[in-house]
Amino acid sequence: MGICHGKGVEEDEESKKDSKNVDNVEKEGTEANGGNGLDAVPKLSSSVASKSLYGASPFRFSPFRSPFRVSSETSPARGTPKRTFKWPFPPPSPAKHIQAVLLRRYGGARPREGTIPEEQELEKPLDKSFGYSKNFTTKFELGKEVGRGHFGHTCIGRIKKGEFKGQSVAVKVISKGKMTTAIAIEDVKREVKILRALSGHHHLVKFYDACEDELNVYIVMELCEGGELLERILARGGKYTEEDAKIVVGQIFSIVAFCHLQGVVHRDLKPENFLFTTPDENAHLKAIDFGLSDFVRPDGRLNDIVGSAYYVAPEVLHRSYSIEADVWSVGVITYILLCGSRPFWARTESGIFKAVLKSDPTFDEQPWPSISDDGKDFVKRLLIKDRHRRMTAVQALSHPWIRGQQNVPLDILIFRLVKSYCRSSAVRRAALRALSKTLTNDHLFYLRAQFALLEPNKNGRISVENFKSVGL
Repeated sequence: MGICHGKGVEEDEESKKDSKNVDNVEKEGTEANGGNGLDAVPKLSSSVASKSLYGASPFRFSPFRSPFRVSSETSPARGTPKRTFKWPFPPPSPAKHIQAVLLRRYGGARPREGTIPEEQELEKPLDKSFGYSKNFTTKFELGKEVGRGHFGHTCIGRIKKGEFKGQSVAVKVISKGKMTTAIAIEDVKREVKILRALSGHHHLVKFYDACEDELNVYIVMELCEGGELLERILARGGKYTEEDAKIVVGQIFSIVAFCHLQGVVHRDLKPENFLFTTPDENAHLKAIDFGLSDFVRPDGRLNDIVGSAYYVAPEVLHRSYSIEADVWSVGVITYILLCGSRPFWARTESGIFKAVLKSDPTFDEQPWPSISDDGKDFVKRLLIKDRHRRMTAVQALSHPWIRGQQNVPLDILIFRLVKSYCRSSAVRRAALRALSKTLTNDHLFYLRAQFALLEPNKNGRISVENFKSVGL
């Protein structure tokens, strides 16, 4: 009940009797406890009470005084007969202000003194020691800067000694000061690990060494001086001829197939991440920037959304994807190479994502009517939203449009298909044998190439040893 405002009401006879009875009870309680017990209620004279800044608590038998100031006028609540008085709000607590100061000073709640903080442990500083070589200045010479990113920059360097003495290299300098989280540190470690695992392919940038000091991490790689694929596209008027596009796409899929066989998904394939070794027209293409790449098992899935908006696959936006996302990105690159425009476009990033999820690329406008049927079929089979029906990188290399541009490597999909077949029932195996008679020549070309790569025995059969021999 809130405070009632109005004129003071005189107490009636019944209220006066109740007040006298209560005073008698208080007096008897004081005498029973000897006048100084815990239950004794201190009594003040009327003159002292009227001069005090604080009045007695409205709750009877309470030895504490009210924190609210006493008014000189008669309280309306006291004058209302048989009316229970309630304070509108509890008194403010100073603990909240103290906690706020402690939070600003220490960044978190302070543990109680005298107790062992079992759950609230102090945050440990980040370990920015990577275990790399610390003699960068004795092995390499750093030159001018050629590019800059969010976490670091890239410079031209030179090897001072060793087998490659005097050779120019590209040095990616990553600042340790910008590694503010454990995730950022793990990303750098994973990038170096992936570069080491993928070394040896002729269309992948060569990795030389990784060094560190107190301030930076240095990743030393092959120097590609031919410029980006995007620059070549723009220099050609925004698109390639169909024959030239076949060469570029064949090299890209050779890289992607090799990465997938090693269990690596790039996750950021776009024209800016492909460099030519030299300015020559027939220069080799090489993939760079594995900062967003990750390892994935044959049956594993990734769930974090990374990459560039125009090249991201639908399953990435659904947070469940694997190596098939790279194939979609190459499909977008192929579409741009052939017609000079993006298959999915909008003014905002959210609009691009909606287009990727709901829209289909168009093949009616120029120059698509002049593109070969194999070329259009190739792009359509790369940009299928259902990842299960989309071609793999090796199947793309076996497609008639770019067949013969690159050697067909082993496909990790074969291992999964054989594994599924071995676990199938007799009825399902019989059905698969019947369906195998309906395969087209393109499917048969792909399967025969994979069978030959497994090196069958003299009797024309393969076993588990054949898969182990090829590293599966």
